Amino acid sequence: MIGRVPWWTVIVVGVLAVCWVVPVLGIVLTSIRPPADVALGWWRLDNIRFTLDAWQRVWVEYPLAESFFYTALLAALATLGTMLLTPAAAYAFHFLKFRSRRLLLIIIINAFVLPQQVVVIPLFTLWRDMKLIDNPLAVLIPYVGMSFAWSIFLVKNFLEDFPKELIEAAKIDGCGPIKTLQHVVLPNATSPIFAVGVLQFLWSWNALLLPMLYLRSMVPLPVLLTKVSGTYEMNWDLRSVAAIVTTIVPLIVFVVFQRQFAAGSQTRTGAKE
Repeated sequence: MIGRVPWWTVIVVGVLAVCWVVPVLGIVLTSIRPPADVALGWWRLDNIRFTLDAWQRVWVEYPLAESFFYTALLAALATLGTMLLTPAAAYAFHFLKFRSRRLLLIIIINAFVLPQQVVVIPLFTLWRDMKLIDNPLAVLIPYVGMSFAWSIFLVKNFLEDFPKELIEAAKIDGCGPIKTLQHVVLPNATSPIFAVGVLQFLWSWNALLLPMLYLRSMVPLPVLLTKVSGTYEMNWDLRSVAAIVTTIVPLIVFVVFQRQFAAGSQTRTGAKE
């Protein structure tokens, strides 16, 4: 029958779903069960007890709400900066002619292979000399700058199929590069821009290394999650609560914008095949 899904596909997808759901279920149950029961195994059903003590302790003993606000602010600013700068850079590399264009693009794309740890010490020295330690710019600039390697590549690949006739028509109508980008390219490139925004938001929200090194008073959720762990006890219940709070927003963002995210890799412009 046409359109019928093969039986083995259902089995594979079911196994993958179970492998993903079981750990999530374990985290949720760990956050609402007493530590003594968790130590015996969250899957034990012989003595079922539930409590919200871990949720209350986390909110009282740790600045969870404040960290949530800082994380949302940093992720939103980094995402906005990337969504504004990436289309302009991709447009310039694809449609404009200037000296060393290919060389500069190769240098930016090669940042794919540059480990994040390589730039930690040079950036720390630079931020210390510029007195930017414990300043949001200390992480926002790397967030946006280090995302150019993949974001420009993604949007530029989309522009490969962009109708050049529209660009030529805009030039005939008297539009300069900025007007062409604003009125012609951007309205037809929303899909890859949204895809870049979703990826950048997820990466910025879950970033740990740079905020841990460069921020002091502003503690994002991933950094706070490392502090919830006790020195002499694991605090699995508290860590589970912090993990749930940390992951709930990226999950909601991905679910809400999954259609735009998928369209970013599939949508083409109005060019005729």
